[in-house]
Order: sequence, then C-alpha cells, then structure tokens
Amino acid sequence: MKTLVFLLVLLAIAAAIHLRAGAREAAWEARFPPLGEMIEVDGTRVHAVVRGQGPDLVLIHGSSGNLRDFTFDLVDRLAEDYRVIAFDRPGLGYTERLHDRGATIGEQAAVLQKAAAQLGAEQPIVLGQSYGGAVALSWAVTRPDSLSALVLVASPTHPWDGSVPGLYRMNSTALGSALAVPTITALVPRSYIHDQIRAVFDPEPMPEGYDDYVGAELAARRVSLRANAKQRAALLGQITAMQPRYADLALPVEMIHGTADTTVGLSIHGERFVEEVPQANLTRLEGVGHLPHQTAPGETVAAIHRSAARAGLR
Repeated sequence: MKTLVFLLVLLAIAAAIHLRAGAREAAWEARFPPLGEMIEVDGTRVHAVVRGQGPDLVLIHGSSGNLRDFTFDLVDRLAEDYRVIAFDRPGLGYTERLHDRGATIGEQAAVLQKAAAQLGAEQPIVLGQSYGGAVALSWAVTRPDSLSALVLVASPTHPWDGSVPGLYRMNSTALGSALAVPTITALVPRSYIHDQIRAVFDPEPMPEGYDDYVGAELAARRVSLRANAKQRAALLGQITAMQPRYADLALPVEMIHGTADTTVGLSIHGERFVEEVPQANLTRLEGVGHLPHQTAPGETVAAIHRSAARAGLR
C-alpha cells in the first residue's frame, strides 16, 4: 500500500511538472513568436528570416541560441549590402529537430544548405558564430561548391581538453532527458537565464535591450534543452573527425576572434586554424569576449565585406 501511495505521489508530481513546463513554454512562445517564414526541407520545418538585397549571406547562430541573436542588431546593419538569411538551427528557435539522437554538425549543415537553396541562395557567404561556426565549417568541408566564402566568429575548430559541462552531460542522457529536462523547464528562474546570458558576454557589458529581445527562454523549452544537450555533448568528437579535412578547403575564409574569449579560446582554435588553412585570415579583437557580432559589430561587418570582396562579390 505504501509503495502504491508513493508511486501515485510521484506520478502526481511528474504531471504537475509537465503541466507547468507546458504552460511556461506556451507563454515564452507567445512572448517571442517566429519572426520569419517557415520552409520545409525533407519533411523538416526550418525557420528563416530573409531581409535586404545584394549577395546572399547566411547566418548560423550558436549553442542555446536562435536567430534573434542576429536580428537584434546585425541583420539591419547588413541588409543594405546583402540579402541576409538568418536561420534557427535544428531543435532551436522554431526549426524542428531532425531526430531525437542529436543532429550532427554535418546533418545541420545539410538541412540549412538545402533551405538556403530553396530560398534562392545557391552559393552564399556563410557566417557561423560559436557552435554555428562548426556547422558553417562542416558546410564548407562537405559541400564546398555550395558557398562562396566562410566567416567564422569565435568558432571552435580544433579539439580541446576538458569534459562536457555538467548540465549538457546530464540532459543528454536518457535519465536526464526524462527527469531533469522537464524540471528545468518548469522551475528555472528568469534570473538564472538572465545571469547565463550576461555571463556569455564577460568581460564585456551586455548591450542594452538584448536580454529582453533575444528570447533565451526558448532554449529552456523541453525540446530545445534535449536537442541542445545532445548536440553539445557530441561536438568534440565531430570537430576531431572534421579537422583533417581542413586541408581541402579552397574558398576565402575570414575569422574574427576576441582575445578575451574564455568560451572558445583563441589560441586553441583561431590561431591553430590559420596555421593549417593558408587562405584563412584571422582578425584578433583585443579585449573582446565570445560575442564579437554584438560587442564589435563594425569589425564583424568588415570581415563579411572582406570575404565578399575576396569571393568577387563586391
């Protein structure tokens, strides 16, 4: 009898957690609705914002993000000179998960390349920030004829020492997915989400209004927590497997990387990449952290202009 009561209590708690999680997800989605259009690629809905005129430019956001990271400021800066296409990556924002195993950077590159082609961008410049840079690199390595130039912003490129952060590791397991993920969605305080956003900007200040605009809560939905955790947990192995293929890259590559970036270290990634890829140009940004496209937008735009000029598009 006691066991039955205990099980019923557990079921009641689980139901309450899922109900609260669902209510919070609905509220977050109402506050941060899709900004662009939905296109279907091989049965997967992909969310894209398309603005401006000129050479095609694709933007791919980082871990725990969505395309609002780009529409906050950067897209408006670029739309006068480029036809800008910002995507939500699979499982994040409003792009559907490809499957429940954790989409690889290669799988994500494939679906975003097809989405870009559907939008008429056959050989765009492709920019990726942080994890999005790994996806952009995979695009260039596996589909070299489908882009004109590559821009990497604070992007991982090489293997690194250290383990997967605990939250990603836990959420990527079957037990964590079943128990921890809905609990986080139901109970995570807004203050914690705010603190995590602010921490990514360290040592620089967060731009005014960014926190209220970017919709970081969307990454706290159950589907996104699971997708993000599995993607992040597998990234090191995928980067390690991709590195030997950098020698085959033949397109223009522009990199910008802050010297104060403690998330993706300059010496481990950017500096090693330019040693292996002769046509890669690295711009070091003194005192800049992990989000140069937010805190040094002028330098980011300049890197895009250089890539376009090197590709013969300007």
